[in-house]
Amino acid sequence: MANQIEALNAQFALADQLRFQTGENGLPRVQITNRLATAEVYLHGGHITAFQPQGSEPVLWMSPLAQFQHDKAIRGGVPIIWPWFGPHAIDKHKPQHGFARTMEWRVSATKALPDGSTQLQLQLNDTPVTHALWPHAFELSLSITVGTELNIELTSRNTGEKTFTAGGALHSYFAVGDVRKIHIDGLLGRHYIDQLDGNRIKQQSDAVYIREEVDRIYFDTEDTCTEGICAIFDAQLLRQIYIKRNGSHSTVVWNPWKDKARAMTDFPDDGYQQMVCIETANAVDDVRHLAPGETHTLSQIIGL
Repeated sequence: MANQIEALNAQFALADQLRFQTGENGLPRVQITNRLATAEVYLHGGHITAFQPQGSEPVLWMSPLAQFQHDKAIRGGVPIIWPWFGPHAIDKHKPQHGFARTMEWRVSATKALPDGSTQLQLQLNDTPVTHALWPHAFELSLSITVGTELNIELTSRNTGEKTFTAGGALHSYFAVGDVRKIHIDGLLGRHYIDQLDGNRIKQQSDAVYIREEVDRIYFDTEDTCTEGICAIFDAQLLRQIYIKRNGSHSTVVWNPWKDKARAMTDFPDDGYQQMVCIETANAVDDVRHLAPGETHTLSQIIGL
């Protein structure tokens, strides 16, 4: 591991902005600190585990019980869901939410940008391991730009000879003061699938309030959030988190509430009170069909 960290720093470190280090349980981690913000990214899963604009509280929620293991997803931050969302459509024994969030990504580039922000680019390609789960050739590129905003771009490229279908999400966990004292704007009037009520289709008649377990997939949301934006209004922390999305027609809102929080080994019993997930997604009928050589970019910008 020491040799890997040394080699990464020799090739990709940026003076006073970006360094590689040994993270939890020995996993390689990228630490980004610039005059605008700080962030932390694990190569395992291409997983952003922290983002904090200078002078502000952390924007992302991380479980204190997160398991940093090679064969497990990290709980919290921004997991990369790909190439399917939720359980596999045919084989329920395949991993939930695909395989991108449990594989080690490689670093392809780093850059200090003129505005003071820092960019990290990661890449994941097909291997015999991925072929056993999903028989397609692909290149998955992840661009993470850390400044006053956190800009995440996930680009899928079909490098094979046959069309493939892929879904996914930027499964973002947001830190809140008290989930019972927030509301989410930008989804008024949108229809959603209520996954806790037999997948019934319902319509959002007000802002979204979290008073119980919530697991919803909103659809046709590409142009319906105000200027493409969803926002969390936090009465306790006295702040607004906004999420601008692109390449996505579906938005997931999730909070496990009491019972499911207790049932998860990597989630504290009361953790549901300080988090909410708003996921920029390609879910349900929003999956993308890519012919050979075609690309699709799923992106979100997070800010205060």
